[in-house]
Amino acid sequence: MKDNWKDYKAGEHYDELITEKGGSRMPARAVVSYLKSLSPQDVAARKLAAESAIKDMGVSFTVYTEEGNIDRVWPFDIIPRVIAKKQWDAASRGLEQRLQALNMFIDDLYHDQKIIKDGIIPEFVLKQSKNYLKECEGVSPRFGVWAHICGTDLVRDKDGQFYVLEDNLRVPSGVSYMLENRSIMKRVLPELFEKTDIASVSAYPSKLYETLASLSPRRVNSPVVVVLTPGIYNSAYFEHAFLAQQMGAELVEGNDLLVKDDCVFMKTIDGLTRVDVIYRRIDDEFLDPEVFNPKSVLGVRGLMRAWKAGNVALANAPGAGVADDKVVYAYVPDVIRYYLDQEPLIPNVETFLCYDDKQREYVLANLDKLVVKPANESGGYGMLIGPHSSKKERQHFAELIQKNPRNYIAQPTLSLSTAPTLIGQDSLEPRHLDLRPFILQAKDTYVTTGGLTRVAMKKGSLVVNSSQGGGSKDTWIVDTEAKSK
Repeated sequence: MKDNWKDYKAGEHYDELITEKGGSRMPARAVVSYLKSLSPQDVAARKLAAESAIKDMGVSFTVYTEEGNIDRVWPFDIIPRVIAKKQWDAASRGLEQRLQALNMFIDDLYHDQKIIKDGIIPEFVLKQSKNYLKECEGVSPRFGVWAHICGTDLVRDKDGQFYVLEDNLRVPSGVSYMLENRSIMKRVLPELFEKTDIASVSAYPSKLYETLASLSPRRVNSPVVVVLTPGIYNSAYFEHAFLAQQMGAELVEGNDLLVKDDCVFMKTIDGLTRVDVIYRRIDDEFLDPEVFNPKSVLGVRGLMRAWKAGNVALANAPGAGVADDKVVYAYVPDVIRYYLDQEPLIPNVETFLCYDDKQREYVLANLDKLVVKPANESGGYGMLIGPHSSKKERQHFAELIQKNPRNYIAQPTLSLSTAPTLIGQDSLEPRHLDLRPFILQAKDTYVTTGGLTRVAMKKGSLVVNSSQGGGSKDTWIVDTEAKSK
């Protein structure tokens, strides 16, 4: 592998492991040095071991296609992404700051709406948000927190600085893959875990349980916590089952629960058991057919009544998705300044709001250079990546923007950072990536040490989503200063 690393070219992008001059970045030196020492046969054996571990562990995800649902084995690269602890500690503080402000923002929207009255965010942005739920007005969740679990997507541009690409506050997914990636790496490269000070990620399930249990409306020693899943055909079902098992919580579907006297009960062979906290992995519109979609068979009739009565906690709370809106995203730096009187510790990516006449004019004139996103889509769907688009696609998006400018934002095409990725048996090539750390908030706040690194496995692609061909790497937070001491 030594020659492969010698021939590796980081190119014009910031590379997570290799400098522009071809040397190893400080946090990655031990990793790169060890990988260079491996023979092609060693690399092939470790790659095969990773593939076998993924199959043995049943790590998979579901892709929805016109032909039906397809279960796919989790795509994984054995070369880790490495970040210095000092740098990650700074990013963690920025993530805590961001979620604190976002929760204050959501709570304000469902109560006094001071931020709108003070002119920080235009009123129509709220009124035209499809994720704002009038049914949540006046509700006060415990600790004033609506988004208890957040997955914030970070990227690095050419300057090597972290930027927030978007916030995921409705039903963020991916943390199980972060945990399983670490399990796989410990099987594949155990030697490096003995020689390198790599921060553990194993605390997440217990921290998640502590966060959820603290929300219980009943003051009991062992509140009943359940994970509510849409069922086995959901793309993230693996994660639902995994997290329930790791927390020691029950995995339930809507028909396993019922509401009686405005309390939620779980059906068991011994009768009804009262439920205190529901970690729901179902979208708002399907939560309660009594309030939202009357045809929903995924949720629980009367669930909103029980929640509003304060008899059950829901994480994340209904209505939290109002802060997922990518138009709202553009205002988050102002949100932080307004509620916390602080400057944002992690900047946003520059964002153009298409509802603004001048900004829309700029976007329409530069569609070939920009990334255009709808306000409330996720998973990389509904986007236009200007430099990789056709004239016909740009014309189509121009029409969409002009028809509904409130629904679109645009951003510069970022020079996303890269990392060496194993292509084929032993070829090394740079691939673009992002990072999704997970932040928990209730009474206390917790940020994962690193997160889920997603990789665009196709050469030159900027789309990292697994549903569109993306893969993943383990993320190592390494304390280089402790090593030097």
